[in-house]
Amino acid sequence: MRQQLMRKTVIYSVIFAVAAMAFIVYTASHKVIIIADVAQDEVQAKAQSEGRASEEKNLLFFGENAQNADYLCIPFQEGIKAETVKIENHYMDHELWISFENDCSDFYKNNPITGNKDNINNGYYEQEEEKTILKFSLTGVFEYRSILEENNLYIEFLPPKEMYEKIVVIDPAGGGKENGARKGLLSEKEVTLEIAKKLKEKLDATDIKVYYTRMEDVYPDEESRVAIANDTRADMLIRIQVGANVDPSLFGTQAVYNESYFIPEFNSIELADLLEREVVTAIQGKAVGLVAAKESEYVLQEAMVPAAGIRVGYITNEKEEAFLKSEAYLEKVADGIYNAILKAYE
Repeated sequence: MRQQLMRKTVIYSVIFAVAAMAFIVYTASHKVIIIADVAQDEVQAKAQSEGRASEEKNLLFFGENAQNADYLCIPFQEGIKAETVKIENHYMDHELWISFENDCSDFYKNNPITGNKDNINNGYYEQEEEKTILKFSLTGVFEYRSILEENNLYIEFLPPKEMYEKIVVIDPAGGGKENGARKGLLSEKEVTLEIAKKLKEKLDATDIKVYYTRMEDVYPDEESRVAIANDTRADMLIRIQVGANVDPSLFGTQAVYNESYFIPEFNSIELADLLEREVVTAIQGKAVGLVAAKESEYVLQEAMVPAAGIRVGYITNEKEEAFLKSEAYLEKVADGIYNAILKAYE
């Protein structure tokens, strides 16, 4: 009896080992990997003057679309390691970049991109030492899902609202050659960018998808700034600004709103009021009041979503100029904007 039991145990062990080995072999040959995307709001918009590269000799070519295909299929040369693949969503430029370590310049001369290319205008590739970069020009702003399987990268493009319930656009005024309001060595573009970076640290811990018009010293044009809000159907657009006036005694926090766009319950003037109240509370400062955006304020005027600007202090006032140089003060400003966003969703 004992020998029979031992014989069964050995047989079951062998069967289990064979099955486990078969599973491992199958998994290795049918590997599915979700690519870890670059944090998309950290991808920097290119300065307008740089334009887009378009070397015809490096154009990617596209094959026939498979019937009812939902994914764009990008073939990879054998030997591409998943951990070297990086996807960057340059949403301000309507571009998607895919890079990986390997020289595949010859490979893409003979291997087409297939699948659903409805959202693609064109594509080209660049070679940087031992790294290949595929760059796709998109028809608009998209989010995506990606899977790497058997040397093919599958990408499904989706409207942002299909992936995210909450969407906010943050627009730090100025950038690049556009300094904005300025006094001495301090300029609006530096102050607004620093606030945006501090705000990002706070919003990264929430379930809110945030698009930033810039996260470095570049200047996206006004049309691109407002387009990102309209194209993503954002819940709100917040423009970070600095005040300036010929009267150096003027100081305080002011909010600007789009008076032409109105929706029930929560519109631009309510967003402006919320921003001013929360920032003034955070910095324990003075409220100057709400003001309708002028015709020249293109970003706020053209937004088809609730849009407001928050002027966080007057750079022309000696006391507030000193505050605008203070990291602690800018941190409090970011706290105020952050609190306003959370209360807006409440």
